[in-house]
Amino acid sequence: MNRIVIRDAELKDAEGKGYVHYKSWQETYTGLMSQEYLDKMCIEKCVNIAKKYPENTLIAEVDGTIVGFACYNKSRDTSFENYGEVIAIYVLKEYHKKGIGKMLMDACIKKLSGYKGIVIWVLDSNKNAINFYEKYGFSFDGGKKEEILITPITELRMVMNF
Repeated sequence: MNRIVIRDAELKDAEGKGYVHYKSWQETYTGLMSQEYLDKMCIEKCVNIAKKYPENTLIAEVDGTIVGFACYNKSRDTSFENYGEVIAIYVLKEYHKKGIGKMLMDACIKKLSGYKGIVIWVLDSNKNAINFYEKYGFSFDGGKKEEILITPITELRMVMNF
């Protein structure tokens, strides 16, 4: 692996980001949520999301190929008014354990440094993500939400204060 670049997303990145979105969901959530839901995902939908929402997105490139991304913004949680939120952070499985997730999180934290802290929601069964966030300094605060993605899933809120 050669040069890793973390940069702001551009509209031209939609295909690459969409692919990473689709592929990383298949790699990350198989066995953790409804396979029927995952089977209904498609690259085209993920590319369209990337085209529709290019702002507040960071891209991770290795040798010019998009291998990860992170999305950040003001917290959507009304009880955390002056907090930022890392909405998504995904890296293709073959690039795990190479520091790319850490580089993306560092860049998100820098972008959100004007807030009191950062909120992140994580699937309760995603132990790898939970471990990553805990190592980063996030901790559970008791926040919990249920969603139906064909079958119910539970997301837990983690917070890091600055």
